[in-house]
Amino acid sequence: MSVSFVLEALVVLGSIVMGTRAGGVGVGLWGGLGTFVLVFIFGEAPGEPPAAAMAIILAVVTTAALMQAAGGIDWMVAVAARVIEKRPKQITLIAPLTAFLFSVGAGTSNIIYPLLPVIYDVSYKNGIRPSRPMSITVVQAGVALAASPVSAAMAAMLTLTDVAPYELGLAQILAITFPACIIGIIVTSLVVNRMGLELADDPEVQARIASGQLAAPGIDGAGAGVGAGAGGVGAGGESAAAKLTYTEAGRNSAIAFLLGVVAIVAFGIFPGLRPSFEVGGKISSVDMTSTIVLVMFVVGVLILFIGKPTVGTVPSQSVFKAGMISAIALYGIAWLTSTFIAAHEAFILRSIGTWVGSWPFIFALAVFLVSALTTSQSTATRTIVPIGLAAGLPVGVVTGMWAGALGGVYTLPANGTQIAAANFDLTGTTKLGGKLFDHSFFVPMLVLSVVTIIVGAAIGLL
Repeated sequence: MSVSFVLEALVVLGSIVMGTRAGGVGVGLWGGLGTFVLVFIFGEAPGEPPAAAMAIILAVVTTAALMQAAGGIDWMVAVAARVIEKRPKQITLIAPLTAFLFSVGAGTSNIIYPLLPVIYDVSYKNGIRPSRPMSITVVQAGVALAASPVSAAMAAMLTLTDVAPYELGLAQILAITFPACIIGIIVTSLVVNRMGLELADDPEVQARIASGQLAAPGIDGAGAGVGAGAGGVGAGGESAAAKLTYTEAGRNSAIAFLLGVVAIVAFGIFPGLRPSFEVGGKISSVDMTSTIVLVMFVVGVLILFIGKPTVGTVPSQSVFKAGMISAIALYGIAWLTSTFIAAHEAFILRSIGTWVGSWPFIFALAVFLVSALTTSQSTATRTIVPIGLAAGLPVGVVTGMWAGALGGVYTLPANGTQIAAANFDLTGTTKLGGKLFDHSFFVPMLVLSVVTIIVGAAIGLL
């Protein structure tokens, strides 16, 4: 192990740590600083910046934000809420699976926020401990983006695997991650359904009922105190789902966006649908990066006509803001890691490759830890996945373990959805804790991650 490798590795780790402390776009800025140090101080050749991933993120985020501005997210949330209310007794399973499908379709976990008061309302009215469905609904988003054709994490992954010599395209990735995530959610729901006391046996909840802070489960107004604007139950006892409204333009915009997602998957499964051209005497099809970008641009224009969103409001949409932060963070970190790996690829293959080859789950642990530290699936993808691939792990196994390890973003109770869930749960059963790992989301996150990693790796071997 050379001195330069150690010093440069410290630069990479230091940049990630400092970026994590800064948060948001700071991750990207520190990644850029680390790249500067490697190039100007250590004399390494700059690696390839993630231009393809950036193109996908920009196109998808812009179109998704247009859809949100037209009211498309409102329609998705209303549909999801009604699905959840239809089977209240199975809410611990139905709620996370429904949220998973809509997170996959929209490419963002933002859809969870307005669903949380609905989940609380339905679970409490039916005497189900709210922390059970709420905790797993939140943490499923950690792995859902690994099964979404239009998430920033998938954009980062696709540009790493859909190239020679791996040739693992979108359809193959989804064939691994989607079933692994579904199985992970089902197993986790069975575990979570046994966690915590029943409401009738919980002294804290019963004390709140006795003091008048809460109505007894099943009584109209049981959720009183949750603001109507948040989708909660008002004094009249109206269901939370009934309060969620949408417009026809929003519905049509959401359907157009989801059809675009379906089209992207179809182009991935059937490459023959993509145009082919002769370049340098060789026939080649349009790559998936260009396909995703072009489909999203077409969908965006379609939404302009059928949804008539106010274009000026697009930059203020939550989807747009989150997407741009992810893009900046991804750019800096990806450039840093590609520069470092290109400079030391031979050593990584010779030494680190031996470790990972003997203990493959070291790779999953690395993705998990970076996800926990950065709370960014796309950043963890571009930081660790190239190392796993360079170390010689089978690309299918890398993909399967990657999907589950992304659940690490919910290791610490610092995400907005975790905080929102704790605030919406008036029973107090959903807790943020006070010792980092004693929060309500830790065990569901750990179970979901481990099961998805194991199942994903097994499917990837096939």
